[in-house]
Amino acid sequence: MPDGVWRIGDRATFEALRRSSARARGRLLSIVHVPAGAGEHRVRVAYAVGRPVGSAVERNRARRRLRAVVAELAHSGRLPAGSYLVSARPGINAMRFGDLLATVSDLAGRVTCPKAPTP
Repeated sequence: MPDGVWRIGDRATFEALRRSSARARGRLLSIVHVPAGAGEHRVRVAYAVGRPVGSAVERNRARRRLRAVVAELAHSGRLPAGSYLVSARPGINAMRFGDLLATVSDLAGRVTCPKAPTP
């Protein structure tokens, strides 16, 4: 089980996220994932909440809500270890918490367990 949620602060991880093909996009959120290395059990997350989301107050509210959702998913074991970049788009603050939780859970599931390609 992951030992909490950690911040991403090193350039190498951001570069790995930029190069990663494990991406899932929803109407108001997108998630990029890089799997954890051998022996790594941390969930590491960065949030991208830009000015189009709203004023500084609205962006901070979106960031706090996303942190709460990620913490709940990580604590319940529904978020595998690795690095994540969670990006929000305008309208994110209008979502109810339950809907936000379900959306992040769905997108995280899509990036961590991609479907096999169909022939």
